[in-house]
This record gives sequence, C-alpha cells and structure tokens, in this order.
Amino acid sequence: MPVTATTARSLLAVVLAAGKGTRMRSDLPKVLHPLAGRPMLAHVLASVREAGATDIAVVVEPGRADVAAAIEAAAPGARVFPQAERLGTAHAVLAARSALEAGADDVVIAFGDTPLIRPETLARLRAPLAEGAAVAVLAFEAADPTGYGRVLAEGERVVAIREEKDASPDERRVRLSNAGLMALSGALALDLLGRIGNDNAAGEYYLPDAVALAVADGRRVAVVPVEEAEAQGVNDRVQLAAAEAAIQARLRREAMLAGATLIAPETVFLSHDTRLGRDVVVEPHVVFGPGVVVGDACVIHAFSHLEKAELAPGVQVGPYARLRPGARLAEGARIGNFVEVKNAAIGAGAKVNHLSYVGDAEVGARANLGAGTITCNYDGVNKHRTAIGEGAFIGSNSALVAPVTVGAGAYVGSGSVITDDVPPEALALGRARQAVKPGWARGKGKG
Repeated sequence: MPVTATTARSLLAVVLAAGKGTRMRSDLPKVLHPLAGRPMLAHVLASVREAGATDIAVVVEPGRADVAAAIEAAAPGARVFPQAERLGTAHAVLAARSALEAGADDVVIAFGDTPLIRPETLARLRAPLAEGAAVAVLAFEAADPTGYGRVLAEGERVVAIREEKDASPDERRVRLSNAGLMALSGALALDLLGRIGNDNAAGEYYLPDAVALAVADGRRVAVVPVEEAEAQGVNDRVQLAAAEAAIQARLRREAMLAGATLIAPETVFLSHDTRLGRDVVVEPHVVFGPGVVVGDACVIHAFSHLEKAELAPGVQVGPYARLRPGARLAEGARIGNFVEVKNAAIGAGAKVNHLSYVGDAEVGARANLGAGTITCNYDGVNKHRTAIGEGAFIGSNSALVAPVTVGAGAYVGSGSVITDDVPPEALALGRARQAVKPGWARGKGKG
C-alpha cells in the first residue's frame, strides 16, 4: 500500500540511472552495485512505487540490457529511456519526454544512486504540489556544504538553487543544500524543463534551474527537509560501504522492533527481504542472503549463512551452518555445526547435527542423520534425489548415493555406502567386513 496521502493524484516517477560511475572502478554499472542483497537502483524503484507512483520512467545508458533487466525485475512495466548524450540533469529528464507528455498530476525526479531515500520522504516531497506549489525540492542542512548546490532564499521565499561552481562567495556560505530530488507539477513540468538553459560554468542543463524559472513566473516553490544521510548519493566504493552500513542499521532496527533478538546487531547482516518471526534469536556473525523466511522462536546460532531458505517455527540452525537455496526446514528441525543443506526438505523434528551435506533430498520427520552423512547427489552430469523416511537413522560417516530411498524407520550402519533402496525398518550395511590379524603390529616399532 503506498505511503502517500495523495493517492487520488497520479504520479510519474522519473529515475535517472544513466551515470557511468567511473569512480566505482568497476565493469558493473554503478546503479547495479548491490546493497542488502539487491541493486541500488532496485531500492530507489521500490521507494517510488511505495510512494504511489502510477507510472515509472527510468533514464539509462544506451545498450545496457543488464540495467533494463534489473528494472523489469524491480518494477515490472516501468518504461526505459536511453540518454544518448550527457548534457546535464534537466537534459536527462527530457530523455523521458514521451512519459512527461502522457501527463500526470505530479512528477517526482529521483536518482538511481541515492538508495537510502525512503518512500515516506518521497511522499512528503510531492505533498506540496497538491497544495498548489509548482516545484518542491528536497534539501538538508549540510555539516559541510562543499560540493553541493545551495538553496537560496529571501526570508522564507525560495528564489533559486545555485550550483557551487556558479555561486558567489556569500552564496557558498549557505548551508542549506540541494539533495537533488525534486517534484514538479505535472501541468508545468514540460514547460519548465524546456526553458532551462545552459548558461553556466559547465555548459549543462541543470534541473535545479527549474526553481528560478518557477519563481520568475510568480509560482510557489516549496522546500522539504530531509536528513543529510538519507539523501546521500553513492559515487565510489567508500560511499557504497557507508550506504550498506546505513541500510543494515535500518534493517536491524526494524527486525528488533518487530520482535527478534539480535544479540550483537552490528555483526548480523540482513537482506532487504529477510523476514524474522517473533522471538527469533540471532547470535553474532550471521549473514542472511536474499529470500530467507524465519518462523517464530527459531534460533540461528553464530557464524551461520542462510540464503533462499524457509524455516518453520522452533527450528535451530548452527553454529557454522550453511543453508543454501531451496532449504526448507519443518517445525523443530535441527541443523547443527558445519552442516550444509541445499534444495532439501528437512522434516519436523529431524536432526542433522554435525559435519554433513544434505542436497536434493527429503528427510522425514524425526529422522536422525549422524555426523558425516553425505547425500551424493551429483554423478558428474545430473543431479539426483535422496529420500529418507520418517524416523530413519543414518549412522555416522555414511554416503547415500542418489537416486536412493531409505524407508521409514530404517537403519543405516555407520560407515556405509548405500547404493540401493533400503526397505522400511530394515538395517542396511554397505561396508567391507572388518578383518583382525592378531599380533600384526608387534615389533613394528614406533617413532
């Protein structure tokens, strides 16, 4: 549900994402660098959608199929517009001219490299438009305004935004700084954007110049405050790390307020979509990749890694466990230390406590897999499945060569290699018979 109170008004969000990001020193487009398990751009698209966007236009570098694919994944139906030349932010917005011409009550302009922007902030940014403002700008009091455009005012009246390289010495002393994001009245957007010129030190078409044009037309310009940290852009890997730290702090706080205990929050890393139930306990140094759902009253012990896994209530995992995509743990299951589970269902109350690999398998309720149990799921060409019935007992250091089934209540002797199905309640032994040679070691010497 959108967070804005102006849902009766249509909203076009134009997201600028064509920057090359040369300071990232990367072959990956800047806006695709991940934060909390998804690209920066996807965070921005999620925020504009939650802020009530009825149409989304994304301006990208031409020929970037990877960026286009990320846009479709994050915001299906969003329109993509290439920006062939880079002549400034206003010029970039006009790359989406056909979207602007289609009409919307409000237009919000955001940036693909400002991933911390909240939907609530975007809703506040567009709110003045419903009250008659022509333009609304997002601004913050900068601790150090160097490098930012300055929001200039006469009394309480905004008159312009001046880029630092074009500002006078007095204007550079102003601390109220432009965050870059802007909202425009849909009825006026094309006119204002079309009249922006490039008579400035860089010879570029600056989006903030829409403010001075609106003021000259006698129209109202609103300033919407935001915390500096939320408006921060990401231009290099140092700033990427800072953004990751900020978003992790948000996610940890939300998880704890929702009823999860993070014993050492600063050591736990969450994905944007991690879902932790009530009374979940997460010990230090746990990493949640994307797609993890943890039921109530689970315990995730230290140094575990989970990705695309589903845990029913009362599950225990770790320490030092790895749950890979497709791991599904039923109520009360126990995955212990140095155990890896991949694409496998572990039944209610089943135990895989030590040093095991369970892949492409179904493990029945209350089954017990001893230390060193391996499901041999790959024959070098294809993956095969292993089925272990309810209440079965697999002795330590056993290898189950898939495809194979161990029936309910069956036993597999320790150290066995099982290549054939084991009937329910049977005992299977798949090892060489022990031979003992008395006195053999006598006189061998030691040391």
